[in-house]
Amino acid sequence: MMDPRTSAQDVMRCDLCETTVVQMHCDTCLVNLCKACVGEHFSADVSTPHKIVHFKDRKSTPLYPGCKSHDKQQCIMHCNQCDIPVCHKCIASDRHLGHKVSEILKAVDEKKNKFIKEQTELNETIYPTYQDIASDVQNRMSQLEKEYGDLSTAITKHGEDWHREIDKLVKKLKAEVDEMKNTQLQTLQKHLDEINKTMSDIKDEINSMEIATDTNDLSRLFSVTSNVHVYRNLPHKIIPSLPKFIPRKIQGEELNKTFGALSSSSLTSDKHSYSMKTTQKSSEAESSPPVKQLLDEPETVTTIDTGYGNLYNVACLSDEEIWTSGTGSTMKLFSINQGSLPKSITTKSGNWPSNIAVIKSGDLVYTDNDDRTVNIVKNEKIEEVIRLKKWRPKGVCSTSSGDLLVIMESNDHKQTKVVCYSGSTEKQTIQFDDKGKPLYSPSPHFLRYITENRNLDICVSDDRAKAVVVVNQAGKLRFRYTGHTPAPINESFNPLGITTDSQSHILTVDCYNYCVHIIDQDGQFLRYIDCGLSDPLGLCTDTHDNLFVAQRYIKQVKKIKYLQ
Repeated sequence: MMDPRTSAQDVMRCDLCETTVVQMHCDTCLVNLCKACVGEHFSADVSTPHKIVHFKDRKSTPLYPGCKSHDKQQCIMHCNQCDIPVCHKCIASDRHLGHKVSEILKAVDEKKNKFIKEQTELNETIYPTYQDIASDVQNRMSQLEKEYGDLSTAITKHGEDWHREIDKLVKKLKAEVDEMKNTQLQTLQKHLDEINKTMSDIKDEINSMEIATDTNDLSRLFSVTSNVHVYRNLPHKIIPSLPKFIPRKIQGEELNKTFGALSSSSLTSDKHSYSMKTTQKSSEAESSPPVKQLLDEPETVTTIDTGYGNLYNVACLSDEEIWTSGTGSTMKLFSINQGSLPKSITTKSGNWPSNIAVIKSGDLVYTDNDDRTVNIVKNEKIEEVIRLKKWRPKGVCSTSSGDLLVIMESNDHKQTKVVCYSGSTEKQTIQFDDKGKPLYSPSPHFLRYITENRNLDICVSDDRAKAVVVVNQAGKLRFRYTGHTPAPINESFNPLGITTDSQSHILTVDCYNYCVHIIDQDGQFLRYIDCGLSDPLGLCTDTHDNLFVAQRYIKQVKKIKYLQ
């Protein structure tokens, strides 16, 4: 006969003798017992009030937690306000005076029900969503390998036409491709590792909740903390932007300039691309702004005198306050309804700010053309974020992801580009179109304006080219808007200040025609806003789609309602 302690068993045995089939259970010590061993278990620890029940009734006796504030007291109640177990002495104390308390078993049931629901959400919704995201990242990595391979092949083919004297250049460019590829793959791999780590954490959370909902040890139950609210915030979607190889015809000995060049690559992070697997209405649909119609006649709500020599820029801090800048080194914050000046900040260098914007954190950012810096004002202290050497920053805006877009011009005034920064780190450069031609014209003015649309398009007013240049988030040209005929006073289109609204409309100043153009996200003209504007320059909109216009020479900000 085989030893029952070592043979494969399909029944549970007594934890003491390890031979007899279990019949009883100590709910206090969580020990399985046969009837013969019950007395031995009692005598082993006479100081403990053992609760012996039939095995089928195990875990039916609640183990009330001991009170941390009062020795030898059991917590049989629950303070709903403090969300902790309490004893009768706690309830009588000043600490919980006026707090609503309930029986702890009721709180236990509520907590178990909550964990069961959240466990279901983790199992059926959140974890499968992370699985899909991980698969998506892996697919992007595979596609990235293929497309970078195609890119290397294209460079090699073009290099064959140049024979031996350009082998070195071909090798250099392929190395750049490999470096870009490796950088992006490393970023995606890191992103994938973070997702896999989160998936592992979710699994651990599920296991913890399973144990918590299956135990009668209340101390253990209340020691479990739910992090489901953290996992509901899905990771950003990393979207690699491939460089393009732009071949050029051979022109004499200028090999470096004529062979070709790689456009810049980028990785963008879109927090709205992934959505949770669910049969309910999507959060994206719920967060979509209501459709608003343009008013037949825009109306002036109020005007604010600023006191500058000339007024150049305006930026909304809130629906109640606006930042302004103009001639001089002082940036002023105005209360819209009261017209008062609660605060002013002087630039660090003493120079005029070229442009101002309010970033996602609510801090003010400004560019200093002469000092070649981009600065952030935090708690009334100025921090230099970016310092340029061969370029001068002009316009600036904050993106929906919290990055900075800076339009800048070379020191020799021959080149203009847009650069995306995460903090002080350059993430993306936008300068040329698919044919290698400059997207933006240099301007003789120190004022340049830029904004990001709700659909993540980047919009720049190019006064020298007399156009609004709109590219997508990858830097590819979508369209150029060159004005509408007839113009209010038949002057040529000259765009400067630019902003957008909740409807993805693009609004730009036409300073020669003393008006604002409204176009849709695809560049179609919708209407003019004039409202008696005088030399308009800077623009911004608040959360209610009110338009604020900085009027240069009369030094006023005009607030205009143009949507229903």
